[in-house]
Amino acid sequence: MSVVIIGGHERMVCQYKQICRDHNCKAKVFAKMAAGLKNKIGKPDLIILFTSTVSHKMVHCAMQEAVRNNIPVERSHSSSADALKAILLGQCG
Repeated sequence: MSVVIIGGHERMVCQYKQICRDHNCKAKVFAKMAAGLKNKIGKPDLIILFTSTVSHKMVHCAMQEAVRNNIPVERSHSSSADALKAILLGQCG
């Protein structure tokens, strides 16, 4: 399963990727706005939005791609490792 994480803390990027690997998922993490984010998202199986640490512009861009490509979106106000684990358990089992 491929996952794109939008938001979160920059210092946690490696930890987010490791948690995804532990759940047999490939992850791309965008902790801050990247040039051409729309094109970098691609077509993952799931988009995770950490809403407390993300700009409105990034949310808007991610939601446009999700709607255009029919990608499910999970939102979490918390950007903690436990919040990510809970989302992945619910989605990946």
